[in-house]
Amino acid sequence: QVQLVESGGGLVQPGGSLRLSCAASGIIFSLYDMRWYRQAPGKQRELVAFIARGGTTNYADYVKGRFTISRDNAKNTVYLQMNSLKPEDTAVYYCNALLGLAAYWGQGTQVTVSS
Repeated sequence: QVQLVESGGGLVQPGGSLRLSCAASGIIFSLYDMRWYRQAPGKQRELVAFIARGGTTNYADYVKGRFTISRDNAKNTVYLQMNSLKPEDTAVYYCNALLGLAAYWGQGTQVTVSS
């Protein structure tokens, strides 16, 4: 079965960094566009970053210049490097794999930015 497993979340001080990973299994990873979303308490899930199967990337305005999405097709893994973290980045972060009508989600990893 398809599994997306996120890791790398945690508690970090403002201005700090974290790197999230999402390991995929059960899919031909290289064919999928991958996205990171986040959901803060009481808010809707929002798109953070996107990487196409060909490597094209795009970012939400509120993370541009601070976050970097990348992928390693040999490891079936997508990453989100998060720098200069702010308290408003606190959320559960989810990875998403999309190919046509096939969409899969991970279980999420908590990121808390607080002093």
